[in-house]
Amino acid sequence: MNFPFEGFFLCREKRSSQMETSVKTKFPFEGYFLCREKRLSTEERTENMTLPLEGVRVLDLSRYLPGPFCTQILADFGAEVIKIEDPRGGDLMRHVPPLIEGESAGFYTVNRNKKSLTLDLKTQEGKAIFLRLAANSDVVVDQFRPGVMDKMGLGYEQLRRLNEGIIYCAITGYGLNGPLRDAAGHDLNYLSLAGISELNGAYQGMPAICGMQMADIAGGTLYAAIAILLALASRQKTDQGQLCDISMMDGSISLLALTLGQWCGWGELPERGNDILSGGYAFYQIYKTKDNKYVSLGALEDKFWAGFCNKLGKTDYIKQQFDISLQRDMIRDIQEIMLGKTRDEWVEYFADSDICFTPILTLEEMCEHPQVLAREMIIKFDNVRGSGKDVALTGVPIKLSGTPGVAKLTFPKLGEHNQEILRTIGYKEQEIELFHSSQII
Repeated sequence: MNFPFEGFFLCREKRSSQMETSVKTKFPFEGYFLCREKRLSTEERTENMTLPLEGVRVLDLSRYLPGPFCTQILADFGAEVIKIEDPRGGDLMRHVPPLIEGESAGFYTVNRNKKSLTLDLKTQEGKAIFLRLAANSDVVVDQFRPGVMDKMGLGYEQLRRLNEGIIYCAITGYGLNGPLRDAAGHDLNYLSLAGISELNGAYQGMPAICGMQMADIAGGTLYAAIAILLALASRQKTDQGQLCDISMMDGSISLLALTLGQWCGWGELPERGNDILSGGYAFYQIYKTKDNKYVSLGALEDKFWAGFCNKLGKTDYIKQQFDISLQRDMIRDIQEIMLGKTRDEWVEYFADSDICFTPILTLEEMCEHPQVLAREMIIKFDNVRGSGKDVALTGVPIKLSGTPGVAKLTFPKLGEHNQEILRTIGYKEQEIELFHSSQII
């Protein structure tokens, strides 16, 4: 049996302006119309798929880790990212050991899916090229100290006069204002001033240095990406760009949300290695095993703790879970027991127990873990530059069902896209050759 509207579906009329969307409709289907359904094959859907940031052009002036990692996230989701690099060596990350056939292994980890334009911004010609490019771009990412781009006449205020829709993201250590505005710093310094280093480390030991760049990535990379996306969303409503002021110290402090609440609630400063989530309790602890490896127990909830204690034959510890006076004794006792088996033997022992018990893996082991493989979170870049060496790259952690990110393993050579990019903004071949011979590009 055929129905009169079989093969059709309702489409919502696209309003021409924000003002029109505020008009109240009088009828239930006003603003809708009938569309004939077209069924697409899997291949057609993939071919026709557009990534969320396609059509967004990003000028990336940043170096090393925070900014390049941010723009790589944008590139994975379709943004055209153009690295603006100094003709005399480019992004400093290209030269940070270890090197593989003359290029830093670290460079490959945060610079996929990008283009490279060399440009001497200290010359008038170089500045003119940048300004013309910025007039035709959506986002600028800057990781210099505050004021550097302003002094060159390329800061946000100058760019917005050329392009009122420009989004300018400045990633700095301490922000664009305050007494430390112009101070030098690195990840360790930002974490130290944020109060995080004071919390890291073993009980009664020294503060410990974090094993990865928390301030750079969580405080800089991720907040910069969020800021840019928020500014893009705002621009859709206002047609105006804006300045995004991202401080890696600020971002680090924001990670202390729960810790600050606990300090104020208890009325006491947290003690390094002696609080519930920092190693002061037996149920949330790291234990050494017979083979000098480690396991972690995160049995915060009483059901998980009871499951662990029952399996271990320590049922008397169940009711003592939060007794602060007994924690050190319980930790020592459980540690002695854990030394009786290897790490993998304990993992097998607790395999059928859902108690938040996991092995502590090395990077090599992590790359081969079944869950990591299932989530495609490590991508192997094989035989880099014919060296016989592979580089492990992080996958795309944001899993979108309709427009998933694409991690293309293409990495720009220094200045590789000079001609292509300059042509798109109106420069002729003779001009490009002159820029090259004059070392402007």
